[in-house]
Amino acid sequence: MNLSLATLSVALGVLLGAPPVFGLTRPAQFTAGARAFARNLPVGVVLMLLGTAWFLYYFSLEAIADFASMKPYMMAGFGAVGVGACFYLQDYLAVRGLAVVLLLLGKLMADTARWAETDWRLVIVSLAYVFVVSGMWLTVYPWHLRDLLNWATASPGRTRVVNAAGLALALLILVLGLTAFRPA
Repeated sequence: MNLSLATLSVALGVLLGAPPVFGLTRPAQFTAGARAFARNLPVGVVLMLLGTAWFLYYFSLEAIADFASMKPYMMAGFGAVGVGACFYLQDYLAVRGLAVVLLLLGKLMADTARWAETDWRLVIVSLAYVFVVSGMWLTVYPWHLRDLLNWATASPGRTRVVNAAGLALALLILVLGLTAFRPA
């Protein structure tokens, strides 16, 4: 996949900026949605299936000579685990699905930024590592996201501050995509 760092950065800026904009413009709805996220089954199914499909795509690109004859069975098994999680692991499925997506997004970000010729790429790489560590943490302790979201939305003032910080990060990434990461 040939994705430029500029394109990835703009997409990340928009993706990461949407929730804080919503949180700043409609704090009551944002608070209700954030508090319900961890146990939101439909969102969990979408995130888990997205993560499963994305993982299978990456796995299909791997050249595993030692396991080439087993690769179709492995893909079927991994796919079955992802789909099966939607049926048998419904507790905190949204958080688990988000964890898988964060891990894969971190890989995409690190791979895309690897050969960029600007030191600003380290912003994307650092964020990728934050996503990977967060994904691993949430895989093991999914209820911590529920607790974090409850803390972040405990008061209207805290909700505004958290969303303002998220929007600032999103704008930084968006601006980098529109300036520093553009090809010369």
